Amino acid sequence: MKSLAVAAGILGVVSAVSTTAAAQVTPDSSAVVLLRAGKIFDSERGVMVPDQDVLVRDGRIEAVGADLAATPGATVIDLRGLTVLPGLIDAHTHLFYLEHPREDLSLGGIKALILEGTPLRTLRAAARARTFLEAGFTALRDLGNVGPYADVALRTAIEEGSLPGPRLFVSGPGLSPPGGQFPGIVWEHNALAGEEYRIVRGPDDARQAVIEHVTQGADVIKIYADNDPNPGYLSMQELDAIVAEARVLGVPVTAHATHDRSIRLAARAGVDAIEHAYEVADSTLALMAAQGVALVPTDLDSLSVFRYIERSGQEMPPWEEVEAFLEPRRERLRRARAHGVTIVAGSDNYIDFGVPQGEAAKRVLFAYLEAGMPAAEILQAATIRAARLIGDEDLGALRPGAHADIIGLEGDPLEDFTALERVRFVMKDGEIVSGGP
Repeated sequence: MKSLAVAAGILGVVSAVSTTAAAQVTPDSSAVVLLRAGKIFDSERGVMVPDQDVLVRDGRIEAVGADLAATPGATVIDLRGLTVLPGLIDAHTHLFYLEHPREDLSLGGIKALILEGTPLRTLRAAARARTFLEAGFTALRDLGNVGPYADVALRTAIEEGSLPGPRLFVSGPGLSPPGGQFPGIVWEHNALAGEEYRIVRGPDDARQAVIEHVTQGADVIKIYADNDPNPGYLSMQELDAIVAEARVLGVPVTAHATHDRSIRLAARAGVDAIEHAYEVADSTLALMAAQGVALVPTDLDSLSVFRYIERSGQEMPPWEEVEAFLEPRRERLRRARAHGVTIVAGSDNYIDFGVPQGEAAKRVLFAYLEAGMPAAEILQAATIRAARLIGDEDLGALRPGAHADIIGLEGDPLEDFTALERVRFVMKDGEIVSGGP
């Protein structure tokens, strides 16, 4: 047996190595940076404000105003040729799952489970997360299809600085009726769904599932109020149990719901948001507005539809057919806004469009524009409104005390929305990711 002195020496070396490693991977956000920003987007008011500077210290915004003085030792960065915004937030992502247009949910999902596996899925998810950061998304809410809490591990790695990526707010496996979203699986292999989803069987089990998720580190409870394309749905009793337990534990609940019946049940239960809502009645939208339930419309723009058709090998349809396909979702978004439902931006981008996933996800903002949503409101949906839904109001705004998550665009998106495609500067937590001196 080694002596206590030798053991203590070994522990000291290990401690020193661990401390050194931590110092190497933990981002240094203690620097003082003065951004000569010129024009900035005030997300709380939905307007551009000219001639503004932003002072950043210790990863937070210390001051915003005109002609701010550069404190001694501050790094001054001239962004006066750019439009400066809070970092974008995508409130519905799937970093651990990417489906080719020629696949479907069953084929793609089973392949992810048995041909990729958790280690490879996590490595690929890390690479995809970086594309979001480079595209200007400094925070994501990742909602399931992650295997056994691999999203929690990725969030930890990013937070400690081991990997670059946006802030992650994660759900773990979605709470689902039997079968998950794997249609067509024969009964003898039904257990596969339980590896990708947390299957719920009754109110008591639903309550237990919430406790499990929070214990494992989930930031949000993702539920499948319906699990289309399968026919199942969560009962009112199960929904009530989930929301009640989540309230006790202090986490929000968001509901995948595509049909009016399940949307209405989830809204009545008091979820914080509805994802998708492809088929929804005006009366249900009115209920959502009254209950303060946000809508995350995971819509496609016309360019994404054409990319999908091209990659799937289908014959390109006439423009009129594409417009006819998209119009019902656009009309649903217009009705939701007319009823006063809060709109939060979320892409649900799990399709391989042949471009970096972060860039592909950004097209959801163009889908809102095609539906007639004003550009300023779209930017709010992807900043301050998303931050409030996530539950971190220190995100999504350029104001003193907020996280220094800041991007710079070439052009003004209120005048030319394509400026969102030209991200020239990214800062996360006070650390310059791209576009620095």
